[in-house]
Amino acid sequence: MTELLEYQFFRFALIGVAILSVAAGILGCYIVSRRLVSISGGITHSCFGGLGLGYYLGWSPVGLATVFAVASALGVQLLSRGGRVREDSAVAVVWAAGMAVGVTFVFLTPGAVPELNSFLFGNILTITPSALLWMAAFTACLIAFVSCFFRKIAACAFDPDFARVAGVKVGLYNGLMMIFVAVGIVLMIRCVGMMLLMSMLTLPPMVAELFTSRLGRMIPLSVAVSVGGCVCGLFLASAINVPASALIVAVQVGIYILAQIVAHLRKKA
Repeated sequence: MTELLEYQFFRFALIGVAILSVAAGILGCYIVSRRLVSISGGITHSCFGGLGLGYYLGWSPVGLATVFAVASALGVQLLSRGGRVREDSAVAVVWAAGMAVGVTFVFLTPGAVPELNSFLFGNILTITPSALLWMAAFTACLIAFVSCFFRKIAACAFDPDFARVAGVKVGLYNGLMMIFVAVGIVLMIRCVGMMLLMSMLTLPPMVAELFTSRLGRMIPLSVAVSVGGCVCGLFLASAINVPASALIVAVQVGIYILAQIVAHLRKKA
């Protein structure tokens, strides 16, 4: 295993997956607490519209995917505000629209579309130093924001009605957190791909939720599970020569099953 650290691309991959695991652990707790798993799925698939349009226009696919993701996240919030449109219906709209736009422009793009498989299935071993800097900057901003406004974020996530009565600007904080979720999803696509991203966002907080119901304790436990599962999955994938994204998710599924057993035994005891 230590021989793998001699390769620069593996060191970059290890640093990248560790940084994104921290972000995934934090964002996942917010998503699970607010029951937004379906929304994050819609954002993930709407990114494909930005990727396809970016390839067709010759612009940055990641940049346009970020624009589509943020627009989708805020669009769902606006459409579902006040109960005018059901939240699941709004998610279905952005989900379908993003995939339709993406497939159309990928088909219209002349020649083969480069790196499309890496966005669909992930390829953390191709990560670049510039991408690491963007990931580190994003994770640092996320940690700083959550640390400064933790009580307000927790109130908005668990009891928005009480938060409004207390004078908290629920729409503002939920909107800012959804922007973080959207940008984080775009960055994580490079790690595990669109197909497996949902597992990376939901499994660690689901493990943490088995042992605590307090958001302040859930976040560090979720981050620990996320980092441990991703790092172990990357090492195992490199050792047995299989796609890293699949092993990362498989390890996290295994951790979740083990956590369920431990929680059940604790409950019986």
